[in-house]
Amino acid sequence: MSWFKRENGEYESIPSGGDSAEAAERRVRTEGLWVKCSGCREVIWKADLEANHSVCPKCQHHFRMGARQRIGLLLDPGYEFVDGGLRSTDPLDFTDIKSYKARLRKAQEETGLNDAILNAVGRMGTHQVVVSAMEYGFIGGSMGAVVGETIARAADRARLERNPLIVVAASGGARMMEGVVSLLQMAKISTALAQLDSARVPYICVLTDPTTGGVTASFAMLGDLNIAEPGALIGFAGPRVIEQTIRQKLPDGFQRAEFLLEKGFLDAVVPRNEMKNYLVRALEFMKS
Repeated sequence: MSWFKRENGEYESIPSGGDSAEAAERRVRTEGLWVKCSGCREVIWKADLEANHSVCPKCQHHFRMGARQRIGLLLDPGYEFVDGGLRSTDPLDFTDIKSYKARLRKAQEETGLNDAILNAVGRMGTHQVVVSAMEYGFIGGSMGAVVGETIARAADRARLERNPLIVVAASGGARMMEGVVSLLQMAKISTALAQLDSARVPYICVLTDPTTGGVTASFAMLGDLNIAEPGALIGFAGPRVIEQTIRQKLPDGFQRAEFLLEKGFLDAVVPRNEMKNYLVRALEFMKS
């Protein structure tokens, strides 16, 4: 039988025979191998969670997923990343608790991305598509000039090549550190999507947890088809702000995907493990 103790922030298994040199060699470090589900509060073996596309195998709670993983889940092998290389220039030379430049450097180091967006082209079943996926781990997936320009380029590419555009939204909204430059991205992307619509090229938006602020108020709700993952938080302002504004008590879960589907704001709520097949069928219908 083994016992566990915390040492230097990690758990180690200690064989019952004592803490001998031989026993020490057999210690198994387990830090990071388990994850507690915020849905059912059960502890999950991390490898099982990853094998199930970051969906809890016990309660089906959908964990957040990075942009790279999202693109790998949706596109067939052989896809190509495009429209990379853009970086923010910090147009306002912004500083609050720390400088915006420092925040950008930290986010770039932690995610390996230049900003909170990745574009890729590839096949989804029988369809050649353009996918633009947001990275919530990069300053909350906030939308600044780079995010706006990158999604606009994805829309232009989809229009010129006449391939459907799929945007995966995951964002806290506009990036306050870029001020009005960030807000202008709402108009830029919406204009590019209007041109895509005029060209009769399909656009599908997949809303994931969370999709809020200026992203919800612009391209996330402009899809020919708007789909969300189960339980995704979707809205513009937070519940406290809304309650203080309208002076009414809001219903429980009013900003969750299932409530929005019931009220007609969404076309479908689709589990992550079924998303790719659903999108393939939707594109077949839209292109027929």
